[in-house]
Amino acid sequence: MSTDSYTALVNQPLGRTLAKALGLPQPVTLRRHAPGAPLVEGSVLVIGGGPAADRVAEQLLDWGQDVRRHPAAQDRYGAIVAAFDDVGTPADLSSTALQLGSVQRQLGPSGRVVTLFKDPAGTPDPAVRAARKGVEGLTRSLAHEMRQGATANGIVLGEDVPPGAPGAIGALRFLLSARSAFVSGQFIPVSSADGAAPRDWDRPLAGRIAVVTGAARGIGAAIAGILHRDGATIVGVDVPAAGEGLADVVNALSGSALQLDITAPDAGERILAHCRERHGRLDIVVHNAGITRDRKLANMDAAQWDSVIAVNIESQLAMNRAFLAATGDGVVAPGLRIASLASTSGIAGNAGQTNYAASKAAVIGMVSATAPLMTGGGTINAVAPGFIETEMTARMPFLTREVARRMNSLSQGGRPVDVAEAVSFLVSDAAGGTSGATLRVCGQGIMGA
Repeated sequence: MSTDSYTALVNQPLGRTLAKALGLPQPVTLRRHAPGAPLVEGSVLVIGGGPAADRVAEQLLDWGQDVRRHPAAQDRYGAIVAAFDDVGTPADLSSTALQLGSVQRQLGPSGRVVTLFKDPAGTPDPAVRAARKGVEGLTRSLAHEMRQGATANGIVLGEDVPPGAPGAIGALRFLLSARSAFVSGQFIPVSSADGAAPRDWDRPLAGRIAVVTGAARGIGAAIAGILHRDGATIVGVDVPAAGEGLADVVNALSGSALQLDITAPDAGERILAHCRERHGRLDIVVHNAGITRDRKLANMDAAQWDSVIAVNIESQLAMNRAFLAATGDGVVAPGLRIASLASTSGIAGNAGQTNYAASKAAVIGMVSATAPLMTGGGTINAVAPGFIETEMTARMPFLTREVARRMNSLSQGGRPVDVAEAVSFLVSDAAGGTSGATLRVCGQGIMGA
């Protein structure tokens, strides 16, 4: 993985002074999750006049946070939660929005702003829908204005979902925590009251069996490591050529390895058989394996196109059919959780990646269409990374890499662990009210922001 020397430089006194004098980006070292660390560093201010504000404050107190309901000029905040659940017309945004602006400068480094509002699509009333969409625009713009590694994100509640629903509480905790370090300007939809709070927030996947494809290195290895940290037993899957790396990863995690070409027609059945024989069941599937064969469409041949489609999406469709067909058979547990890796390239497109962008956009489509097919409270969601510091990005030309790193609101590349944290959240019971969604982990990248 390449090193971001510029970020390291501007976090030293001399480098910080030079960057400020020259008007250059000043990315900070982001606060990332460590088990046992505080949820929020500092007080949490909760504002807004609707019932959600009271429920959020109550939950934060239950988590042992220092909660404030009224701003004070001398206060410094680790997070601000702004509830807009009661807006009925755009004019209703003013009071809470301006109060939020008045305390924005009191937010500490790596602070959090979380807005909470009802789904605009949940009402036919033009004024109410306009007001709710207004919160989206406010949140996205505020995320661009944040400084010192702070982020702004939103929770979107379904029309009949109360603010105290498990999925809403789970989304709130994720967005307040350091797990969401590279998530900004994004929204987590909570469309149902499903889900449950884990017994241990530091080990929300305790006792689960999790399959991770493409687990031998990079983002896949990071996902396996974070799921294991959060309590899961790992089944790492990768091609035979990556067997040695795969063994190293799963052995370090006390898991099991399966060497497998996921494009094989029986890949899903072989995964099920392995889980049955070695672990007795399957609870979580993470479709991480993927390839690139970059070339402009005018220069692309059938092999380059077809291989990317086969690995990145057709294999997932086939495996999902096998897993869904086996749900309830004693191996696939009721409430199966599936997470797929998409990409901001699949949202905004990228020159030279028509095949890759098509495959990743297809993942987003697959996830949204598969959500209604999940049974027993099961969920399926996608994570769309932006620029992440990996072996692949380390091979980019220096100037191209440096520009790509700065093209987001946090002015730096993400890390594989940032993607892994989002995946771990989405496959947990705390995200049980979210299904069919795509969460971007891109630091609010300009491409696909």
